[in-house]
Amino acid sequence: MSEEMHPFNYGTVVYNATFVNREADKKRLLQNFNSGINSVLISPRRWGKSSLVKESGRLFEAENKNNRVCFIDMFSIRSEEEFYTTLAKNIIKCTSAKWEDWVKNGKEFFKQIIPKFSMGNDDENSFSLSLDWEEAKKYKDEILNLPENIATQKGLKIVVCIDEFQNLKTFRDADSFEKILRSHWQHHNHVSYCLYGSKRHMMENIFNKKTSAFYRFGDVMLLQKIEQQHWTPFLINAFTKQGVKINTEIAELISSKVQCHPYYLQQLAHTIWTIEDTEITEQVVNRAFEDMMNTNAMFYQKEAESLNNTQIQLLKAIAKGHSYLTSTATMRQFNIGTPRNVSKNKHALEYLDIIDIANKKINFLDPVFEAWFCQQFLTL
Repeated sequence: MSEEMHPFNYGTVVYNATFVNREADKKRLLQNFNSGINSVLISPRRWGKSSLVKESGRLFEAENKNNRVCFIDMFSIRSEEEFYTTLAKNIIKCTSAKWEDWVKNGKEFFKQIIPKFSMGNDDENSFSLSLDWEEAKKYKDEILNLPENIATQKGLKIVVCIDEFQNLKTFRDADSFEKILRSHWQHHNHVSYCLYGSKRHMMENIFNKKTSAFYRFGDVMLLQKIEQQHWTPFLINAFTKQGVKINTEIAELISSKVQCHPYYLQQLAHTIWTIEDTEITEQVVNRAFEDMMNTNAMFYQKEAESLNNTQIQLLKAIAKGHSYLTSTATMRQFNIGTPRNVSKNKHALEYLDIIDIANKKINFLDPVFEAWFCQQFLTL
């Protein structure tokens, strides 16, 4: 369906009309791609990292026929073997036009390793690649240098974009793996890397810790929320195009309801659009927000049930605006134990992506979960 029929987009990568602002971030990322500078992008889940990288990659490829972007998602990759196989497959695919080229390049650029190709059953543009791991692990250099070798021989400029990069920490002997990657990638002249992830503390440890192999690997970008001033005209324009009346005050209310969270703002706007086709009022916004919260309630309930009592009490304190959680008064009021217990549970909640700790401030990462949590636990 067309964008006119679906003015709001959430849950998938956002393009074109539904891609809001991020102009400065997009410009900076595109400059890095063109200059061959490695980029590191960090932000919480569903803040639009993938959309920003995909949009920047689209613009990069549109600038020159010799520009290529290779996308890899590490979310489901759980071992070095899977990573090497995925890297080889995606690099060959993004630098070749058709099946015959894929096979030809596989034979041409692998000297020691013999990859096995198989074509998709129902899609001539899909194929799978497998490697004999016992053989491949002896010649890791060949796989890691594959992007640079292809780029050099074909006269290409390649950007390898790897999502959820912090997942490499789950690999066996992750530190050694990081060192291997860095030792090869830092010598590539025709290939640059865009590494992004949603676990802020893990990503910062990988790229900002002096003892890490990836310390100062590239330009580190901490993605911020899109400000309300950019959402307001987007919402007014999108609803007006659909023949639905909306004023500035209501548009600002929509973004405020979800604290300008990109994913939830698009979801809330979509929910409003499905229940009102004439004029949006405050009552309509509140009803849509309640509907959206109820839609996600099952997931929030499950998340809350996975927490221990002390973590629930800690979230109550955060929800009520307490910033100095280890003060005697706060620990006594919410029964959250000792300063050591507070620190342990606070970091556990951060690891679970429930809270974000930045600049000595603690916030819920999910504004709708926060609203649901307050409704469930603070009104008793």
